[in-house]
Formats: sequence, structure tokens, C-alpha cells
Amino acid sequence: MPFKRKHLIGLEDLTPEEIKSLLDTAEAFKSISNRQVKKVPSLRGRTVVNLFFENSTRTRTSFELAAKRLSADVINFSVSTSSVSKGETLIDTARTIEALESDMVVVRHSCSGVPLLLSNVLRSSIINAGDGMHEHPTQGLLDMLTIRDKKKKIEGLKVVISGDIAHSRVARSNIYGLTKMGAKVTLVGPPTLLPKDIDRLDVKVENDLRHAVKDADVIYMLRIQLERQKRSLFPSIREYSMFFGLDESVLKLAKPDAMVMHPGPMNRGVEISPEVADCKQSVINDQVTNGIAARMAVLFLLAGGEANEIAAYGG
Repeated sequence: MPFKRKHLIGLEDLTPEEIKSLLDTAEAFKSISNRQVKKVPSLRGRTVVNLFFENSTRTRTSFELAAKRLSADVINFSVSTSSVSKGETLIDTARTIEALESDMVVVRHSCSGVPLLLSNVLRSSIINAGDGMHEHPTQGLLDMLTIRDKKKKIEGLKVVISGDIAHSRVARSNIYGLTKMGAKVTLVGPPTLLPKDIDRLDVKVENDLRHAVKDADVIYMLRIQLERQKRSLFPSIREYSMFFGLDESVLKLAKPDAMVMHPGPMNRGVEISPEVADCKQSVINDQVTNGIAARMAVLFLLAGGEANEIAAYGG
């Protein structure tokens, strides 16, 4: 099934066929990223704007590389040096950028719903690079791409997601994407860090990490998002690490070939030990690499690209 959407706001409203189309396209782009000349002309003449209202290193750099490898022109918008700091509204800022003939706007914002709002007022294609506690769809796609690369499938795998799930947009996108693709998802964390709407999610819930990781194929660790918590939701970082940190003793309870994942940035010694973060089962660096291919696929398909074009490039 071809991907014919104009915007990517989240994975919740995508079909399994659309997710598969995105993953298959990303897989094709991986070979291009491994070539000596890492560029194809797919988006030549198009302009991609990175509109980031939150600090970001991995996501913004990944989108910039993805756009440049597709030969697009890229504008990186810095909020600290813009008219936003003088009181300009979000929509006025976005319309000003669109007046520069932007074709795609990649937006990250601390408020949930901003990408959806912009998709209703701008002509450009909008790509959600993380909005509040809502979703981070391209992170979900790169995570699924990494799992599929290593495990050769997603359907039927047991995936454990542990940590501050209530405040994590990464967790939501992974839950939506993985369950649509047939994975069995288990969420782990203290009750205060689990989402209130957990009953409507197609997941299993555990409060004991050691019990949850038994027979796990994938263990996905999330950091504590103190910047989004309005109050103290657990006694101390030390106690949290004791009960919900992934160390070598906990990892041994999972399958011998279980993958360890983390969206970054990591708090080593809190949710994950340095030994586990750097062990052979860790695919954290693979996630970063796959992020470029996943975002190339999103940009390419939203621009109306077809799979046969990638084949013509030797991908």
C-alpha cells in the first residue's frame, strides 16, 4: 500500500500497511547512506525547515542530514535568535517561514498538539519531531526499523518498555507502532509514572522489572523526564535505580539475545548501567544510525516519492 499522506503527526492514526511502507522505504535508503557519495536528487529544489522550539541534538541533526542526503535545501530555525523571543506568536512565525516557500516543516515543541495545529493552517507538509507528551513518530519508526533489522520481524516479539512512560512521547509512538505491527508490549514502572489512559492501550502492565523482562526479546529503557514532572513522583533517584534500573543481573533474566534500546540521552547509572549501555546486546548506536534512513523515508514519501525511484538510485 503506497503512503499518500501529506503530514506525519503521529503513528496512532497510521495503518500497519502505511507503517510497513515507511519501514520498507527506510530499509532501501540505508544502502544509500553506506555509499561513498551519500546523496540522491529526490528532493532537489525542495526546502525543509527545522522549526525546533525545544533543544535537540540527535533529532535535529538527523533530520538535517536526512534532508541534505535527499538534496533538499535546509533551514534551521533558532528560537533563541528569532522574533519568538520578542513575543511573536507561533502561527505568525510559521507563516513567516512558509512565506519563504518552504515545502516541509519539521516541528518540535513542548506543547502537545502544535504539529496538528500547524497542519491546519499551513500549506507545507508538517512532520512531528516531538510534541509535549503526545508523540515522537520518527523515533518510533527508527526503533521499529532497528528491531526489524536485528530480529528480522516485529510480529510476536515481546517488547518491554520501562521507565517514565507517562511523560514519554517516545513511549507512546512505540506503543502505537509496535502493537499495530503485532508485537506484545509490556510497560514497566512505578504506578506514578504510568499513563492514566493505560487501559485503552493494547499493552500489559508490570511494576517489577525483573519479572517483566523474563523471555523478553527487546528491553527499551526510558530516562526520567524530570523537566516534565510537576511534582516528585518517586522517593529518590537512588531508589528508582534500585528497582527500575537495568543492570547486568536484570539483563540476564531476559532471552540471551535480547536487544537493549534507549532513545537518548541516557542517564548512566540511573535507568541503565554503563556496562549494559555498552554491552554487545545494546543497539543504541544502531538506533541513531537508523534515524537518518527513517527520516529520509518520511521526507521522501511525504513529497510524493515512489519506491521505484529508490531502485533507480541503486538503493
